[in-house]
Amino acid sequence: MTLAANRRSVMTLFSAQDCAQCHRARIVLREKDITVDIIDIDPENKPEDLVDLNPYNNVPTLVDRELVLYEPRIIMEYLDERFPHPPLMPVDPVSRARSRLALYRVENDWYTLLDDLQHGGEKKRARARRFFRETLTASAEVFAAKPFFLSDEFSLVDCTIAPILWRLEHFGIELPAAAAPVKAYMDRIFQRESFVSSLSETEAEMRA
Repeated sequence: MTLAANRRSVMTLFSAQDCAQCHRARIVLREKDITVDIIDIDPENKPEDLVDLNPYNNVPTLVDRELVLYEPRIIMEYLDERFPHPPLMPVDPVSRARSRLALYRVENDWYTLLDDLQHGGEKKRARARRFFRETLTASAEVFAAKPFFLSDEFSLVDCTIAPILWRLEHFGIELPAAAAPVKAYMDRIFQRESFVSSLSETEAEMRA
């Protein structure tokens, strides 16, 4: 692993074009304007480098000189700590803990169902579509309370939510009028320069 990592002098992210977990990491990289070499992989034909670096052989995988990271939130928090401006996590412990709890809930509840939308049978897809419509509509007041998710500042939570919201239309999920604050939030996030530049060609085409 060390030899493979040492061959790279520039930070490298192994990513897949339609992977929401990879998208999370790419948003952080663009938000902080980090110089990075993004290697788009074919999930069906992964490069040997990735096998050598990551025992799970999955993406996203980040290589920063001798350091190799391969879990989305670990990658995101590492980038936020190594490149502290702009900060994407609160400074005080209570707010930071709340952000981590929000991240856990989105990862545990939302990303699991995103997998169902992508790979599940029709029953699982229908259940996931219903979940997102109902949950996001019920959360309208939360999205309306602050410019960003439960925050006045853009954060890792927004980086985690945004890839899912971007894919709603692609998976046939239309939000009702009652979810207007969610739609307004989506417009704000999707217009950010960092978000636009984070999109792969495949992701850009999802809402073309």
